[in-house]
Amino acid sequence: MSDLLSNLSNTPIAKQLGVPTVPRLRRFEPGQPLLSGPVLVASVGDGRFAKPVSALVEENGQRVVAEAGEEKIDAIVLDLTGASTLADLATAREILTPAMKKVGPSGRVLLLGAEPGEASGAEAAAVAQSLDGLVRSIGKELRFGATANLLIVSAGAAPSAVDSSVRFFLSSRSAYVDGQNVHVSVPVGSMLDPAGMDDPRDPDLPLRGRVAVVTGAARGIGAAIADTLARDGATIVAMDIPAAGEGLAKTANRTGGTALQLDITAADAPQRLLEHLEQRHGGVDLVVHNAGITRDKLLANMTSDRWDSVLAVNLGAQLKINEALLGSTVLRDAGRIVCVSSQSGIAGNRGQTNYAASKAGVIGMVRALAPRFAERGATINAVAPGFIETEMTGHMPIGTREAGRRVNSLKQGGLPVDVAETIGWLGQAESGGVNGQVVRVCGQSMLGA
Repeated sequence: MSDLLSNLSNTPIAKQLGVPTVPRLRRFEPGQPLLSGPVLVASVGDGRFAKPVSALVEENGQRVVAEAGEEKIDAIVLDLTGASTLADLATAREILTPAMKKVGPSGRVLLLGAEPGEASGAEAAAVAQSLDGLVRSIGKELRFGATANLLIVSAGAAPSAVDSSVRFFLSSRSAYVDGQNVHVSVPVGSMLDPAGMDDPRDPDLPLRGRVAVVTGAARGIGAAIADTLARDGATIVAMDIPAAGEGLAKTANRTGGTALQLDITAADAPQRLLEHLEQRHGGVDLVVHNAGITRDKLLANMTSDRWDSVLAVNLGAQLKINEALLGSTVLRDAGRIVCVSSQSGIAGNRGQTNYAASKAGVIGMVRALAPRFAERGATINAVAPGFIETEMTGHMPIGTREAGRRVNSLKQGGLPVDVAETIGWLGQAESGGVNGQVVRVCGQSMLGA
């Protein structure tokens, strides 16, 4: 669906008409560098990530600077894992204030902080927690498509544990992820795939050799997920209901993968899926629970069939498949489960009590199952999309659609590929330090937490 305001705001006549600017977001294309300009990397206190992050940036061909000068910068990375006093926060302000004025279009601000629960003393815990408010506010102040995010790093995590997250948040893959915090801990299991199937340092094929199942892959966000994972090197098993067979076949053919027609609510669906994966691929590395439906109605008019069908598809099927994966050997070492939740599951939505309940349930499931998957050397995380431009949103009344597009820091709707890029990052073997997390892909929506 074309965004008329976005198209108009980027024309010469826009300023004359007083049209508010909708920034053009830089999105990833194969062969694109991590960043295209200098990166400011600094540390406050005894942070241990500034040097490794500087090395990562330089390995990717970018220049590192220690402070803001006259030139524009593509990113700011500020290591605050050693910050523990209000004086340290004041030092952070001294670094950030001049640098904020130099952040270019689609620039990145990435803060690294300590876990508040691991802090020694009330002041240190307060300083660690303050970074959450700081980064959310920075995200709302940045302009021209720039974003701000926070990595909260456990004390036991080695510098290499944050590599995949640093790459993601500095790159254009995270174009629509803004104002978020992600906890990174000691990686579970093998951080890198023991079979050497993927190479996290390959910027174009970070999922090479991994087998990925995508449910609800016939169209929309599911098809975009399959396309993106295949682009990054994964072998795709595209899955959807038999009625969506034509679209499913197109997705499978386009990605060079295979199609599996299967109703995930069927009683034997988990077993049939596992048998297919074992017989055809010898196992699976990434399972993306994307399939979902809506049956909207005010709760006062909600029928049992509307309620039951949404809960069965959006939550019940995921619970059963995850239990089957935990009880089998089909999920390989460095396995990754990514579940699609929704902003509605965080903020609620009028007329969507069934949908919001199911998507909030996905978040609860992810948090509960994270320790169990960790015991298997695997992770489970969720992405929560906000307003994403799809065929469904294209049919919304114009007022509702425009409100959904504008009530976020980036002043526009996201694209299906934005959800897919986030899933691709969480699906990497190198992302083993991220477990039990919910990452909103919403442009820092003003709705919800």
